[in-house]
Amino acid sequence: EAGIIAYCEKAAYDLSHARPTTVEQMKGIVNGSLEVIKSLAGKAGADEIVQAAFDYAFNYVNNNYKKYTLIGEHTAALIAPNSTVMTQCFGGTIVGTMLRSCKQSGKNISIICAETRPYFQGSRLTASVACDMGFPVTVITDNMCAFTMKTKNVDLFTSASDVITIDGHIVNKVGTFQMALAARYYGIPYYATGTPDPKHADLSTVTIEERDGDAVLKAWDAKITMDGVKGYYPAFDITPPELCSGVVTELGVYEPHRLAGYLKDS
Repeated sequence: EAGIIAYCEKAAYDLSHARPTTVEQMKGIVNGSLEVIKSLAGKAGADEIVQAAFDYAFNYVNNNYKKYTLIGEHTAALIAPNSTVMTQCFGGTIVGTMLRSCKQSGKNISIICAETRPYFQGSRLTASVACDMGFPVTVITDNMCAFTMKTKNVDLFTSASDVITIDGHIVNKVGTFQMALAARYYGIPYYATGTPDPKHADLSTVTIEERDGDAVLKAWDAKITMDGVKGYYPAFDITPPELCSGVVTELGVYEPHRLAGYLKDS
C-alpha cells in the first residue's frame, strides 16, 4: 500500500511539474486522481483502484468538454457573420466548439492560422480542425501576422491561454504578445479564452518555460542552421491586460482588469 501511494505521488509530481509554466493548472488535474487512489489504497483491489481513477479522469475530461462548449459558444457570439478570424497556436477543444457554434448559427467565417513554430501546432492542428469542419482556412508563417491582419482584413484575433492571472495578464504560446500588439495597432479585438487561475494573482508566481534552443534550429528533423549557431526558445510570452479586449470563460466575457468578478461568479 505504501509503495503504491509513493509511486503515485511521484507520478503526480512528475506529471504536474513537467512544464514550469503550467504547474498549478496540472496539479489541479492530477492531484484529484491521486486523492482517489489514496482513498482506496488498502481498501480495494488493484482493478477497482484503476477503475476509480479512470472514472475520475473520464468525468474530469467530460466536465471540461462541457466548459469548453460554453467557452466556444461565447467566443462564437463575438464573431460577426462572414468574418475573418486569426488564431494562434492550438486552442484544443475551444477551437472546435467555437467553429461548431459558428456553423450551427450559420456564420460563414474564414480562419487564418499562424503556423506556430517550432512545432507547428497552428498549421498541423488548428488548420486541420478548421478544414475538417468545412471552414476556409489559410496558414501563414509566424512573421506574417501583422501584414496579414491588414491585407486580409482580419476582424478578430483569438488565442487560448496557458495561464490567465487574476490581474489580467495572458500567458500563452510565444508570439501571442506580438500578435496582440499588431491587433491593437489596427483596432482589431483580441479575445483570450480560458479560465482565470486563482493560484496566480499576478505574474510573480508564473515561471516562463524556456525549452531547448536546438528546437528552433530545425524545421522538424531538418537542420536549417550551420554548426555553431545557437537557438533561443522561450515557450510562452505575456500579453498585458491593456492589449486584451476580453477573457472568454464558461461564465461569459470578462474585462481583463475585472477578472476578480469571475472568481465571485464561479
